[in-house]
Amino acid sequence: MSAKYRNSIAKTVKSDKPENIEPLEDLQALSLIKSGNKVAFEAFFKKYYPLLFQYGKKLCSDAKALEDLIQDLFVELWQTGASKNIESPKAYLLSSLRYKLYKQYRINQKQSDFPQSNVCTPFELSTEDFLITQEISQNKIKKIFDAMYKLSDRQKEIVYLKIFKGLSYDEIAPIMNINYQASRNLFSQAIKSLRQLLVEA
Repeated sequence: MSAKYRNSIAKTVKSDKPENIEPLEDLQALSLIKSGNKVAFEAFFKKYYPLLFQYGKKLCSDAKALEDLIQDLFVELWQTGASKNIESPKAYLLSSLRYKLYKQYRINQKQSDFPQSNVCTPFELSTEDFLITQEISQNKIKKIFDAMYKLSDRQKEIVYLKIFKGLSYDEIAPIMNINYQASRNLFSQAIKSLRQLLVEA
């Protein structure tokens, strides 16, 4: 993919123009991407960019660096990724971005120019994550937010992925680099801790 095209895909997420492709199942879209269908690729990019950016912001406070890593991820998907055996595109993209963020963090830590890198930061949640229904009062949102703030980074991450993004344990496991049972145990522990914190609030 040319540098010119690499830059152009970043603009698709900001475009309000209607897509020239009907909504596709993810695996069908990947099949089209594998065959070199740029329209399918751009539709796929626009579909998943917001999710990746929202998730990445929980780990990285440097928006520019995050945008660059997401673009790199999609470039790799265009060049080689679509040929891989990807069962869950959403899980693949999130786990790949997480890997890239931590890889960049390790690189930055070795460079004197980046003594305090913004990639990666402790997993951060915002009150916007809790605005999922008007039935939850602002007071309840604050109590839940304050309780979740006290969870460990790993617990915050799995609660975010499971509850707010609706991912299954099978999808979460590769993202967090743990196995299926460990993801279930971690979520169970997080909910148990959250309930206890809410009782004490």
